[in-house]
Amino acid sequence: MLANFIPTTAEYLGIMPEIILTLAAVLIIFLEAAMKPGRKPMMQWIAVISLGFAIFHALHAPEGIAFQGMLAIDGMANFFRVLVMVAGLLVVFGSSDYLTRENADASEYYALVLFSIVGQCIMASANELIMMFIGLEISSIASYVLAGFLRDDPRNNESALKYFLLGSFATAFLLYGVAWIYGATGSTNLATIHTSLLSGDTGHASLVGIAAALIFVGLAFKLSAAPFQGWAPDVYQGAPAPVSGFMTVGPKAAAFAVLIRIFTLALGSMSDRWLPIFWGVALATMLVGNLAALWQTNIKRMLAYSSIAHAGYVLVAVAANSGTGSAAAMFYLAAYAFTNIGAFTIVAHFARKGEKYVAIEDLAGLSQKQPALAAMMTVFLLSLIGVPLTGGFFGKFYIFKAALDSNLVWLTVLGLLNSAIAAYYYLRILVVMYMKEPGESTDNLPVASPLLQVAIFGSAIMTLVLGILPGWVLDFATRASQ
Repeated sequence: MLANFIPTTAEYLGIMPEIILTLAAVLIIFLEAAMKPGRKPMMQWIAVISLGFAIFHALHAPEGIAFQGMLAIDGMANFFRVLVMVAGLLVVFGSSDYLTRENADASEYYALVLFSIVGQCIMASANELIMMFIGLEISSIASYVLAGFLRDDPRNNESALKYFLLGSFATAFLLYGVAWIYGATGSTNLATIHTSLLSGDTGHASLVGIAAALIFVGLAFKLSAAPFQGWAPDVYQGAPAPVSGFMTVGPKAAAFAVLIRIFTLALGSMSDRWLPIFWGVALATMLVGNLAALWQTNIKRMLAYSSIAHAGYVLVAVAANSGTGSAAAMFYLAAYAFTNIGAFTIVAHFARKGEKYVAIEDLAGLSQKQPALAAMMTVFLLSLIGVPLTGGFFGKFYIFKAALDSNLVWLTVLGLLNSAIAAYYYLRILVVMYMKEPGESTDNLPVASPLLQVAIFGSAIMTLVLGILPGWVLDFATRASQ
C-alpha cells in the first residue's frame, strides 16, 4: 500500500543527484541573505562543487524502478542527467564575468540554474506522466525567471513575459493530454499505459490518439519544433546570453528524454499513427530553422533559429523509432550541448556590457585581435555545420544512418540538403571573422577570465573529443537506449 511505503536506501541513492542539487540551491538562497557582498563568489563554487558531486552520483546510481514506479533510474535517465548537469556546470563557469559586468552578481542566479537542472533530471528519470509534469514545471519556472534575470533590461522583461505566457499555454495542452490518457487507460504510469494499449482495454483508441496529439503539442513547444517555434527567436535573443545557451541545451534535452520515453514506451504500439507526424514535423522544423537563419543579422537570433533546425535533426532520429535512433539522438544532443554552450559563451563575452555587440558584422576581424577566441568559435561553427573531426559530424552521421536503417530515405535526403543550407550562414560568420578588417567592436576586448576560459576551452575540447573519439559517449548512449 502507498500509505505504508518506505523508500529503500537504493531508491534514495538513485535520486541522490537531485537531493544534492536541491540542498545546494536552498543553501545558496539562505547564504545570500547572510553573507557580505564580497563573499558572494563563494556561491558559484557551491554550485560547481554540488554539480560535481551530483554528476559522480549519477554515474554510480543504482538502477531500477523506484518510488512505486514513479521513477526509472536506468541508463537513459543517467545519460540525460549527466548531460544536463555538465551543461549546467559549463554555464555556471561562463556566467560569472557576465553577471559582474551587468551589475547583476546575485547568488540566486546559481540557485535558479540548480533548480532548473533538478527539474530536468526529474523529467529524464520520470516513469509516470504526472512526475514528468512536475519536473517540467520545476525546470520551466526557474527558466522563466532566468530569462528575465536582468530586471532593468526591457529585452529581458519581454523575453521572460513571452516565455512565461506561451510556456503556460503549451503546458496546458500537455496536462490536458495527460488527463485524456488517464481517462482512456486508467493510469499515468508509462508501463501500465503500454500494457493497456497492447491489450486493447482502452475502450476508445481515438481518445488515446487525441491525448497523444495534445501531449506532443506541449512537448513540441519545449523543443521549439515547428509549428510551435515562434517563441524561441525572441526569447533567446532577449534573454541574457549565458541563459540563452543554457535554454537551448538543458530544457531541450530533458524534453527529448520525455518525448522518447512516452512515444517509444507508452505509445510504442501506436507508432504507425504518430511516426508520419514526426516525419513531417522533423522536416518542417529543419526547413523553418535553416531558412529563417539565412536572413538574420543578430548572432543570438541566428543561433536561436539554428537551435530550431537542430531540434529537427534530433526529431529525425526519434522518427526512426529504433534503439539506434534513440542512441543517435542522445549522442547528437551531447555534441550539440558542448557546441552551443561554447558559442553562446563567446557571444556573451564579446557582446560587452548591455550586449552592445551582437550583430554578426561586429565580429569582423576578431581573428586579428583575439585569434584564440576566433579559433574556438571556428570549432563550434564547424561542429554546427557537421564538419569531420567535430562532434557535430558524428552526431549527424549517426542520425542519418538510423534514419536510413528505418527506410526513411527521403527524410534523410532532405535532412542532408538542410545541412547544406545551414553551412551558408555558419560560414558567413567565419568569413566575417577572418576576411574582414577589425572595427570598433573588437577594440578593447577584455581577455577572458580563467573561469570563462574553462567554459570556452572545455566546450571546444569536448567538441573535438566527440569528433575524434566518439565511441565512449556513443557506447554510453547505446547502452542507455536499450
